[in-house]
Amino acid sequence: MSRIAVVYWSGTGNTEQMARAVLDGAKKAGAEAQLFEVEQFSAGEMEGYAAFAFGCPAMGDEVLEEGSFEPFFAEAEGKLSGIPVALFGSYGWGGGAWMESWTERTRKAGAKLVGEGLAIENGPTDEGLAQCEELGAKLAAAV
Repeated sequence: MSRIAVVYWSGTGNTEQMARAVLDGAKKAGAEAQLFEVEQFSAGEMEGYAAFAFGCPAMGDEVLEEGSFEPFFAEAEGKLSGIPVALFGSYGWGGGAWMESWTERTRKAGAKLVGEGLAIENGPTDEGLAQCEELGAKLAAAV
């Protein structure tokens, strides 16, 4: 069974809802998946997993959350080469530039990007949560 870590940061709960739906989708597809807030997971623990779903909302000037998530992801980048990775997050303004730059950054790290990065405006609707579950299932299929 393939182990997947769903690692996220959420300020308002929107990205947490998305993370839980990604987790459900991966589990329904047969993967052994675990959910972690970014503060509960370190880059040193990555070797125990076959794939990752990373979730972070757009912050400030369309960037990743800088206190916890950005430092974690900067360290994790060096361990992503050849690894299936899905990205997701919510935003309340802008056009999703943070997701575009995050997906490009992840590709440059050598990850096997699953999907093109799922960005949902504000809180996820039922349709948005279904997209998150689908993303989780696609990630499970990639390992």
